Amino acid sequence: MITEYESEPVPGLPGRLPKGETIIWQGSPNWRVLARTAFHTRVVAAYFAALTVFAAGNAAWHGVSGAADLSGVAITLAAGVIGVALLHLLAWATARSTIYTLTDRRIVLRIGIALPKCINLPLGIIGNVDLRQRMAGTGDLAIKLNSEQRLGYVALWPHARPWHYSEPQPMMRAVPDISTVATLLARACMSIQTNGRVVPIETATRLGAVAEQAVAA
Repeated sequence: MITEYESEPVPGLPGRLPKGETIIWQGSPNWRVLARTAFHTRVVAAYFAALTVFAAGNAAWHGVSGAADLSGVAITLAAGVIGVALLHLLAWATARSTIYTLTDRRIVLRIGIALPKCINLPLGIIGNVDLRQRMAGTGDLAIKLNSEQRLGYVALWPHARPWHYSEPQPMMRAVPDISTVATLLARACMSIQTNGRVVPIETATRLGAVAEQAVAA
Protein backbone atom coordinates (compact mmCIF):
# COMPACT_ATOMS: atom_id res chain seq x y z
CA MET A 1 0.00 0.00 0.00
CA ILE A 2 2.96 2.33 0.73
CA THR A 3 5.53 2.60 -2.05
CA GLU A 4 8.85 4.47 -1.99
CA TYR A 5 10.39 5.42 -5.32
CA GLU A 6 12.98 7.60 -7.00
CA SER A 7 11.52 8.27 -10.46
CA GLU A 8 8.07 9.64 -11.25
CA PRO A 9 6.94 8.91 -14.83
CA VAL A 10 3.53 10.47 -14.07
CA PRO A 11 3.38 13.42 -11.62
CA GLY A 12 2.01 12.17 -8.31
CA LEU A 13 2.27 8.48 -9.23
CA PRO A 14 5.11 5.95 -8.85
CA GLY A 15 4.37 4.47 -12.28
CA ARG A 16 2.15 4.74 -15.30
CA LEU A 17 -1.52 4.01 -14.85
CA PRO A 18 -2.70 0.50 -15.70
CA LYS A 19 -4.70 0.18 -18.88
CA GLY A 20 -8.27 1.29 -18.36
CA GLU A 21 -7.60 3.45 -15.29
CA THR A 22 -8.27 7.18 -15.60
CA ILE A 23 -7.22 10.17 -13.50
CA ILE A 24 -10.29 12.11 -12.37
CA TRP A 25 -8.59 14.80 -10.29
CA GLN A 26 -5.19 15.85 -9.00
CA GLY A 27 -4.29 18.60 -6.58
CA SER A 28 -2.08 19.76 -3.72
CA PRO A 29 -2.87 21.31 -0.34
CA ASN A 30 -3.26 25.05 0.09
CA TRP A 31 -0.07 25.72 2.05
CA ARG A 32 -1.46 28.66 4.01
CA VAL A 33 -4.45 26.65 5.21
CA LEU A 34 -2.16 23.69 5.88
CA ALA A 35 0.05 25.91 8.05
CA ARG A 36 -2.92 26.99 10.17
CA THR A 37 -4.65 23.61 10.48
CA ALA A 38 -1.83 21.05 10.53
CA PHE A 39 1.09 23.07 11.93
CA HIS A 40 -1.07 25.32 14.13
CA THR A 41 0.83 28.49 13.30
CA ARG A 42 -1.84 30.74 14.80
CA VAL A 43 -1.76 28.85 18.10
CA VAL A 44 2.04 29.03 18.22
CA ALA A 45 1.97 32.73 17.34
CA ALA A 46 -0.60 33.41 20.09
CA TYR A 47 1.52 31.47 22.59
CA PHE A 48 4.66 33.49 21.88
CA ALA A 49 2.66 36.72 21.83
CA ALA A 50 1.41 35.91 25.33
CA LEU A 51 4.95 35.13 26.47
CA THR A 52 6.18 38.41 25.00
CA VAL A 53 3.46 40.39 26.77
CA PHE A 54 4.28 38.62 30.03
CA ALA A 55 8.00 39.33 29.61
CA ALA A 56 7.27 43.00 28.84
CA GLY A 57 4.98 43.28 31.84
CA ASN A 58 7.56 41.67 34.10
CA ALA A 59 10.24 44.06 32.83
CA ALA A 60 7.99 47.06 33.40
CA TRP A 61 7.13 45.83 36.92
CA HIS A 62 10.79 45.64 37.89
CA GLY A 63 11.62 48.90 36.13
CA VAL A 64 13.30 49.49 32.78
CA SER A 65 16.50 51.47 33.01
CA GLY A 66 18.12 50.43 29.75
CA ALA A 67 18.06 48.17 26.69
CA ALA A 68 19.52 45.30 28.72
CA ASP A 69 16.33 45.13 30.77
CA LEU A 70 14.37 44.40 27.61
CA SER A 71 16.62 41.59 26.40
CA GLY A 72 14.20 38.93 27.61
CA VAL A 73 11.37 40.55 25.68
CA ALA A 74 13.50 40.74 22.52
CA ILE A 75 14.62 37.11 22.80
CA THR A 76 11.06 35.86 23.32
CA LEU A 77 9.76 37.91 20.39
CA ALA A 78 12.58 36.75 18.11
CA ALA A 79 12.02 33.11 19.06
CA GLY A 80 8.35 33.45 18.23
CA VAL A 81 8.97 35.07 14.86
CA ILE A 82 11.58 32.48 13.89
CA GLY A 83 9.43 29.58 15.11
CA VAL A 84 6.33 30.67 13.20
CA ALA A 85 8.41 31.38 10.08
CA LEU A 86 9.91 27.88 10.20
CA LEU A 87 6.46 26.32 10.56
CA HIS A 88 5.23 28.27 7.54
CA LEU A 89 8.29 27.11 5.59
CA LEU A 90 7.61 23.50 6.58
CA ALA A 91 3.95 23.84 5.53
CA TRP A 92 5.02 25.31 2.18
CA ALA A 93 7.51 22.49 1.57
CA THR A 94 4.94 19.87 2.58
CA ALA A 95 2.32 21.27 0.22
CA ARG A 96 4.84 21.60 -2.60
CA SER A 97 5.90 17.95 -2.26
CA THR A 98 2.34 16.60 -1.94
CA ILE A 99 0.06 15.51 -4.76
CA TYR A 100 -3.33 13.95 -4.14
CA THR A 101 -4.69 11.86 -7.03
CA LEU A 102 -8.19 10.49 -7.51
CA THR A 103 -8.72 7.92 -10.25
CA ASP A 104 -11.76 5.83 -11.09
CA ARG A 105 -10.22 3.00 -9.04
CA ARG A 106 -8.22 4.48 -6.16
CA ILE A 107 -6.90 7.44 -4.22
CA VAL A 108 -3.15 8.00 -4.28
CA LEU A 109 -1.34 10.20 -1.78
CA ARG A 110 2.14 11.19 -2.92
CA ILE A 111 3.79 12.62 0.19
CA GLY A 112 7.26 13.15 1.66
CA ILE A 113 9.67 16.08 1.39
CA ALA A 114 13.05 14.34 1.42
CA LEU A 115 11.95 10.85 0.32
CA PRO A 116 8.76 10.75 -1.77
CA LYS A 117 6.40 7.84 -1.17
CA CYS A 118 2.98 6.90 -2.49
CA ILE A 119 0.05 5.56 -0.51
CA ASN A 120 -2.44 3.67 -2.67
CA LEU A 121 -6.00 3.43 -1.37
CA PRO A 122 -8.26 1.37 -3.66
CA LEU A 123 -11.85 2.61 -3.54
CA GLY A 124 -12.89 -0.91 -2.55
CA ILE A 125 -11.23 -0.69 0.87
CA ILE A 126 -12.65 2.71 1.83
CA GLY A 127 -15.18 2.36 4.63
CA ASN A 128 -16.31 5.98 4.82
CA VAL A 129 -15.07 9.49 4.23
CA ASP A 130 -15.57 12.42 6.60
CA LEU A 131 -15.64 15.88 5.08
CA ARG A 132 -14.60 18.97 7.03
CA GLN A 133 -15.00 22.39 5.47
CA ARG A 134 -12.21 24.93 6.00
CA MET A 135 -11.66 28.54 5.04
CA ALA A 136 -11.44 29.88 1.48
CA GLY A 137 -13.33 26.93 -0.03
CA THR A 138 -10.78 24.38 1.17
CA GLY A 139 -11.41 21.32 3.32
CA ASP A 140 -10.17 17.99 4.63
CA LEU A 141 -11.21 14.48 3.62
CA ALA A 142 -10.48 11.86 6.31
CA ILE A 143 -10.57 8.33 4.92
CA LYS A 144 -11.49 5.35 7.10
CA LEU A 145 -10.41 1.99 5.71
CA ASN A 146 -12.36 -1.23 6.06
CA SER A 147 -9.38 -3.50 5.41
CA GLU A 148 -7.32 -5.21 8.10
CA GLN A 149 -4.14 -3.55 6.87
CA ARG A 150 -3.19 -0.55 8.98
CA LEU A 151 -1.03 2.46 8.17
CA GLY A 152 1.38 4.01 10.67
CA TYR A 153 0.41 7.41 12.05
CA VAL A 154 3.99 8.70 11.90
CA ALA A 155 4.37 7.54 8.30
CA LEU A 156 1.21 9.43 7.35
CA TRP A 157 1.65 12.67 9.31
CA PRO A 158 0.68 15.38 8.57
CA HIS A 159 -1.66 13.59 6.18
CA ALA A 160 -3.36 11.77 9.05
CA ARG A 161 -6.55 12.51 10.93
CA PRO A 162 -5.69 14.09 14.29
CA TRP A 163 -6.14 12.05 17.49
CA HIS A 164 -6.74 8.74 15.67
CA TYR A 165 -3.61 6.92 16.78
CA SER A 166 -4.81 3.34 17.28
CA GLU A 167 -6.49 3.22 13.85
CA PRO A 168 -4.81 5.94 11.77
CA GLN A 169 -6.87 7.42 8.97
CA PRO A 170 -5.22 8.92 5.89
CA MET A 171 -6.40 12.48 5.27
CA MET A 172 -6.29 14.77 2.27
CA ARG A 173 -5.62 18.11 3.96
CA ALA A 174 -6.40 21.67 2.91
CA VAL A 175 -7.77 20.55 -0.46
CA PRO A 176 -8.72 23.51 -2.69
CA ASP A 177 -12.28 23.59 -4.07
CA ILE A 178 -13.28 20.85 -1.66
CA SER A 179 -16.92 20.76 -2.83
CA THR A 180 -15.87 19.73 -6.34
CA VAL A 181 -13.39 17.12 -5.09
CA ALA A 182 -15.94 15.62 -2.66
CA THR A 183 -18.48 15.40 -5.48
CA LEU A 184 -15.99 13.63 -7.76
CA LEU A 185 -15.06 11.18 -5.00
CA ALA A 186 -18.71 10.43 -4.24
CA ARG A 187 -19.42 9.77 -7.90
CA ALA A 188 -16.36 7.53 -8.22
CA CYS A 189 -17.45 5.47 -5.22
CA MET A 190 -20.99 5.14 -6.50
CA SER A 191 -19.65 4.12 -9.91
CA ILE A 192 -17.67 1.35 -8.26
CA GLN A 193 -20.87 0.13 -6.59
CA THR A 194 -22.74 0.25 -9.86
CA ASN A 195 -20.10 -1.95 -11.44
CA GLY A 196 -20.76 -4.63 -8.85
CA ARG A 197 -17.81 -4.17 -6.53
CA VAL A 198 -18.52 -3.92 -2.83
CA VAL A 199 -18.00 -0.44 -1.45
CA PRO A 200 -19.91 0.64 1.68
CA ILE A 201 -22.55 3.25 0.89
CA GLU A 202 -21.12 5.39 3.72
CA THR A 203 -18.21 6.18 1.46
CA ALA A 204 -20.49 8.45 -0.50
CA THR A 205 -23.13 9.45 2.01
CA ARG A 206 -20.68 10.52 4.72
CA LEU A 207 -19.54 13.27 2.40
CA GLY A 208 -22.73 15.05 3.45
CA ALA A 209 -24.84 17.28 1.26
CA VAL A 210 -22.19 17.46 -1.45
CA ALA A 211 -22.25 13.70 -1.89
CA GLU A 212 -26.04 13.61 -1.91
CA GLN A 213 -26.06 16.09 -4.77
CA ALA A 214 -23.53 14.00 -6.65
CA VAL A 215 -25.50 10.79 -6.21
CA ALA A 216 -28.70 12.53 -7.35
CA ALA A 217 -27.02 14.02 -10.42
